[in-house]
Amino acid sequence: MKLRLRDDKQRLTVDSLKSEARAFAKRESAHREKSLFGVTDGKAVGTYLEHKFQESLQARYDYARGNSAKGIDFPKLGVDIKVTSIRQPQSSCPFKSARQKVFGLGYSLLVFVYDKKDDRKTKSATLIIKHVIFVEAGRTSDFQTTSGIRKILDNAGNQDDLVAFMMERFLPVDDIQAGDLAKEILQKRPDVGYLTISNALQWRLQYTRVIEKAGNVVGVERVA
Repeated sequence: MKLRLRDDKQRLTVDSLKSEARAFAKRESAHREKSLFGVTDGKAVGTYLEHKFQESLQARYDYARGNSAKGIDFPKLGVDIKVTSIRQPQSSCPFKSARQKVFGLGYSLLVFVYDKKDDRKTKSATLIIKHVIFVEAGRTSDFQTTSGIRKILDNAGNQDDLVAFMMERFLPVDDIQAGDLAKEILQKRPDVGYLTISNALQWRLQYTRVIEKAGNVVGVERVA
């Protein structure tokens, strides 16, 4: 029996979020939107899709909606929405520390990957949702960084080896930060992440590997 709250709304959970994302993707893939016709700005498309999904959730669920101050879309669930085009599946992400490349962003990702089609006859656009993927928090680290670190650990690597590896990969750390991170790695072996995270003022997250691996590895689920 589902828990009912005020105004007969249900409590949002990670499972219901996934279920709603699956249904939303199916509806949206058949919807024609005149306001998006000719729009090439990926940020504008992403904002449209995120807001529409949030509106569909708010009609049925009681939950705390995130904002820029809280950092992620569903702070109580520890989940953030990312929307990206299949033609260049990537997005930006706030930078906190180099530790995110090793141990993950600190929250899970619900990724919508769309292919936008414009119809000149109807002057409307359709966002065909090609993939909906849920990446668990523990798998949101960088693939090459975590894979390389695990190889070093498997080869009896020590703190100096880990620091040298970080410097070779240009992790945004100074000598002291690299040493502290190396000590943490020796205490806690990182899981393999499946994002590609590029260094910048903001992290640049790339999702090609996530799309390829969804449903075939632990922690990367194909929702739709």
